Amino acid sequence: MASREILPKDAVKALSKLGFFVSHRKGSHVQLKHGDGRRVTIAIHPKPLSLGTLSIILRQAEITRKKLDEVL
Repeated sequence: MASREILPKDAVKALSKLGFFVSHRKGSHVQLKHGDGRRVTIAIHPKPLSLGTLSIILRQAEITRKKLDEVL
């Protein structure tokens, strides 16, 4: 696993490259959807994502950290 910190806005950009699109935004939270039904919610803030939060995002998106790093 790479030690690079990932900002929430960068995670949204990377997921967009993987076929997700912003379907809903309310306050600081952005919900992304994929054509096959997967959904991911990300809170946009200036600090990097914690490892636990990143883990949950990757689980919801059904992708690996390696795949995320490839598109960043």
